[in-house]
Amino acid sequence: MEALQQTQTVPLDSELERKYLALQEAIKAMGSVITAFSGGVDSSLVAYLSHSVLGKSALAVTSCSESLTRDDYALTESLAADWGMAHRVIRTAETSNPSYLANPVNRCYFCKSTLYADLAALAGQEGFAVIINGTNLDDLGDHRPGLQAAAEYKVRSPLAEYYFQKTDIRRLAAHLGLRNARKPQAACLSSRVPYGLAITLPMLSQIEQAEQVLKRMGFAQLRVRHHGDVARIEVPVEDIERLLPQREQIVRELEALGYRYVTVDLKGFRSGSLNEGLKKGR
Repeated sequence: MEALQQTQTVPLDSELERKYLALQEAIKAMGSVITAFSGGVDSSLVAYLSHSVLGKSALAVTSCSESLTRDDYALTESLAADWGMAHRVIRTAETSNPSYLANPVNRCYFCKSTLYADLAALAGQEGFAVIINGTNLDDLGDHRPGLQAAAEYKVRSPLAEYYFQKTDIRRLAAHLGLRNARKPQAACLSSRVPYGLAITLPMLSQIEQAEQVLKRMGFAQLRVRHHGDVARIEVPVEDIERLLPQREQIVRELEALGYRYVTVDLKGFRSGSLNEGLKKGR
């Protein structure tokens, strides 16, 4: 699993301090919560604060399915152990849903519907009052079909409700000393596949193994976009020069995984780059 640096506590400005206190009060008022916990900094902050405020009345739940990287799954277990936080792993079945596997533009809706249905059942069985997630203010401006699923299951997004942007979340996480405060942005493995190209479990495994090749070379923020027999690598623009001297090894290892062509996207890493066509109306 990729190492995450321990953060140093940093001070908060008055506005972020105000939002932090309001967020704590809001979570306290919920009484008991289940947090959808993926290991990203957003859901980690919500899970950590819920545990801090509510103690045994807070439960973090991770969906361990084929669409979650093994690194992120391992991180959730490690963080929960570090924080002494109640944590449960469930196995959701989105990859058994033909609507999800068909990979339509609202694929994320089917994934989140499956997750929230399972969390709602768990909340009902064990008496948790509210389900919460790590959605933040920046997410509301992107293509996020999962937001519809959250609304249908009455899942709350306290970070968005209290106007937390991504920069606020990282600053607060660093202030609290969370070791994944600087964790690179992550997303499910299916997000590497262009809409309309059907998803298979071997494909998800191939993508994860390809990204592990680059992680072993020291690249942290990256994607391997899967275009059939073409692997399109995205790393930050400033890392492209560092990648090129290793191109022969990268090509060799990705070809061994089944890719015929290996390319580097000269635009560099962009979170959600496969949504760009949607935004342009194509």
